[in-house]
Amino acid sequence: MALQEKKTENVLIVDDVVANLVVLTDIIKKAGYLARPVTSVKQAMDAIEAKLPDLILLDITMPEIDGFEYCAMLKKNVKTRDIPVIFISAMASPETKEKGFVIGGVDFIQKPFEEREVSLRVGTHLKLYRMQRELEEYNRQLQKTINAQVRKMNEQQHLVIFALAKMAEGRDKTSGNHAENIGRNARMLAMSLQFSPRFAKEISNEFIDMIEMVAPLHDLGKITIPDRILLKAGKLTPAEMEVMKTHSSLGADSLREIYEKSSGNPMLKMAIDITECHHERWDGNGYPNGLAGTQIPLAARITAVVDVYDTLCSERCYKEAYSHEKALEIINEEAGKSFDPDIIEVFNKVQRQLKH
Repeated sequence: MALQEKKTENVLIVDDVVANLVVLTDIIKKAGYLARPVTSVKQAMDAIEAKLPDLILLDITMPEIDGFEYCAMLKKNVKTRDIPVIFISAMASPETKEKGFVIGGVDFIQKPFEEREVSLRVGTHLKLYRMQRELEEYNRQLQKTINAQVRKMNEQQHLVIFALAKMAEGRDKTSGNHAENIGRNARMLAMSLQFSPRFAKEISNEFIDMIEMVAPLHDLGKITIPDRILLKAGKLTPAEMEVMKTHSSLGADSLREIYEKSSGNPMLKMAIDITECHHERWDGNGYPNGLAGTQIPLAARITAVVDVYDTLCSERCYKEAYSHEKALEIINEEAGKSFDPDIIEVFNKVQRQLKH
């Protein structure tokens, strides 16, 4: 395996006095670095465009643009702002040094030059800059690794959640792709609501990702409902309806046990909100807790709309599938009753993009 060639760090020297360039070039070369002398800011700009330096030795007093002004320009440019700049000058007053440090310089070297001092100062700042870049690269690689692990964990979580949702609906063979539809449609509606002034502060990109993942769990509690009630072809009796209503609380209780051991996982919290509250009504006549208006968590209000839409458009053991138009009619009749009217307003704008 061939050894990687060691990079020779290059130092750009900017001074309009040729004699100073000769002295500094000699010192830089003796220290083992590549010296790139130029006599003007214009030449410095061209040199940087050709190849970024690892350090800049910059004279303060120059015609046209002085060193302070040019350093300020370098620090405003994303390509050059991190390159260390050492000012070189015969002026060494505290005010001059303070101005240089405020602008972004890392050090001062006073004329006339002492070879040992120049070599040590340049070497120190090149080492610091090298370590800074190595740390930045390490952080980039670390972030890539973390992102990959997070994606993997999210995929695994999604699979577990999807399996739970399918288990809950699997006993009803007429439910079709209800879980998938609820997740996709909840995401679509949440994305659209994000552009509404009323909801913009509540709906982040994280909110959208989470609701797509956990909305399919809304009917998790139906696992506990007996087949004679869950799969009954006709209308439920009042007693049977009371049993059916327990699925919201029972599903939420199951998730709550996990949540209490999870150190406050926000995705589980949203799953509990949706599972428990997706049958609450805007007018307060829903179940299990009779919540009204914005007492109902937003994720549950969104899920309630897409759940009813998909159910209306799908065949069930107790009903035929309604047309898209009929489902819209029923949902709009319930705006301000079952559903948040502002959500229905946005729902009407995106209804053609929903899956069922």
